[in-house]
Amino acid sequence: MNDKDKVAQLASYRDQIAALREKMRGVQASIAPEEVADYEFATLQGKVRLSSLFGDKDTLFVIHNMGTGCASCTMWADGFNGVFDHLRDRAAFVVSSPDTPERQQNFAAGRGWKFPMVSVQGTNFAEDAGYWADGRPMPGVSVFKRSGGKILRVADTGFADGDDFCSVWRLFDLMPEGAAGWRPKFSYGS
Repeated sequence: MNDKDKVAQLASYRDQIAALREKMRGVQASIAPEEVADYEFATLQGKVRLSSLFGDKDTLFVIHNMGTGCASCTMWADGFNGVFDHLRDRAAFVVSSPDTPERQQNFAAGRGWKFPMVSVQGTNFAEDAGYWADGRPMPGVSVFKRSGGKILRVADTGFADGDDFCSVWRLFDLMPEGAAGWRPKFSYGS
C-alpha cells in the first residue's frame, strides 16, 4: 500500500468513527432519563443544591473528578478549562470532587481554572451516580436536564486514559508510536 492509499484508509476510518458517533447519539437519546435527588454540595460560598447549578440553562454537565491527587483528572480539568466558555454558552458546567471547597479553590487557583467546583464530600452523589468504587471516587461525566420540576440524568460515561474527553490522547495518536507509555503529571520541567 502506498502513502496515498494509507492516507485514504485513515480518512475512511475517520468517516467510520463519525458515523459511529452519530449512531451512539441516537442510542443515547433513546435511553430513558433517570430522575435524581436534588443533592446538596459544599462550596466556598456555602451549600448549593444540584438544581441551582443549572443557572439559566436547562442542561448541566457535572464532571466527576477524583480530586487533587489525580494527575489524569487534573489533565482532563485543564482541558475543560480551555473549552469552558464554549461549553457554558450551551449548558451549565461544574466540576465535582471529594476535596474540601478550600482545597479545590487553592488547587484551581494554582492552575488558572475558571469553572465552578462543588465538593461531594459527605454526600452520596458520586456513589449514587456510579462514580465511587472500592472506597474511592472514579472519573467521568453526568449530563442532567431540568424538566417539570424534576432533575433527570440523561447521559453519563466514565473517563479513562486514552479516551475522547482529553485531546492530548488524540494528538498523540498522530505520532507513529502513539503515547508510548506517557503518563500525565501535575507539572512538567521547562
